[in-house]
Amino acid sequence: MKVPFIDLKRAHEPIKAELLQAFANTIDHGGFCLGEDVERFETDFAKAQGVSRCVGLGSGTEALHLIATAMGIGRGDEVIVPAFTFIASAWFAQYVGARPVFADIDPESYTLNPDCIEPLITSNTKAIVVTHLFGQSADMDPILEIARSRNIKVVEDAAQAHLAAYRGKPVGEIGDAGAFSFYPTKNLGGLGEGGCVTSNDSALLDQIEILRAHGSKERYLNHYVGYNNRMEGLQAASLNVKLPQLAEKTQRRQFIANRYRSGIGHPQIKLPAVVDWGESVFHMFTVQHSERDQLKTYLADNGIGSDIVYPYPLHLQPCFSHLNYEEGDFPVAEMLARQCLSLPIVPELTNEEVDYVIETINRFGG
Repeated sequence: MKVPFIDLKRAHEPIKAELLQAFANTIDHGGFCLGEDVERFETDFAKAQGVSRCVGLGSGTEALHLIATAMGIGRGDEVIVPAFTFIASAWFAQYVGARPVFADIDPESYTLNPDCIEPLITSNTKAIVVTHLFGQSADMDPILEIARSRNIKVVEDAAQAHLAAYRGKPVGEIGDAGAFSFYPTKNLGGLGEGGCVTSNDSALLDQIEILRAHGSKERYLNHYVGYNNRMEGLQAASLNVKLPQLAEKTQRRQFIANRYRSGIGHPQIKLPAVVDWGESVFHMFTVQHSERDQLKTYLADNGIGSDIVYPYPLHLQPCFSHLNYEEGDFPVAEMLARQCLSLPIVPELTNEEVDYVIETINRFGG
């Protein structure tokens, strides 16, 4: 049996005709950069996510960049970032000339460890980036308590956390702003790049709307040095087709995760933790094993796709060598980078495929 890690063709085949019709409608009305498809998506995604408003952009990375710009963060400022996440979380600081200051992660949730934050705060600390990693929300209350007492902004990188919640509150506007990605492999993914910013700060979102369109609020009148970060109409059209299915597909991911959790009994494999502050939407189902590379090869030999997300902690990335971090600085992030392996969890998997993954893993090393 062959079990793909991700199969975008399988995901799109059932809705291909609906996607083509949506694209035909966009071609007919001509709203290719912003336009009515984007406006509809902004309204419907905000409602689905349970936030007050969102601003559509070209990618999740652009969302982080424009949040930093709109917040006035710049040279000489510092931003605390988890050491284990996708590198775009740290671009939040880099793009505006600030310094990323890395912090270790919680060994159970894989998200920013609140206990590691306070020793890193200086008079230059302007923001904390919190990544809701693999679909699991971070422990927000202690992070917010630290930030609010020092007038520090909290930015949620929710690129992997569509429909996720923290203690019943939807992610994306628990902090000061949230950034979502709609890259094709995300829980809600388009047919190319896409992203958005959410916030309960209307003035911040107003400014981001201007920044995304060349700093212009009125045609040919530019209020700021802006960017070309507009969401494309065709991408919004594809997302409008997929959004109504998101809740059902999220439940399917959670079903598969529960099946993995109850079925995988290998004594050397550590499963993702269940935390008391929020149920994961399982963008990834990431296990740990001390012989991760051998496990990955074994799964591939048995027709099962897997992926290492992520093999390098941020503080050891070559692009951050100028920050002078060393191996051993963040032991939890480094351990996870050595041991993590993400299993197939896309909602299109059949129960038979899931059971085959479980049976195969349980035989590893036997």
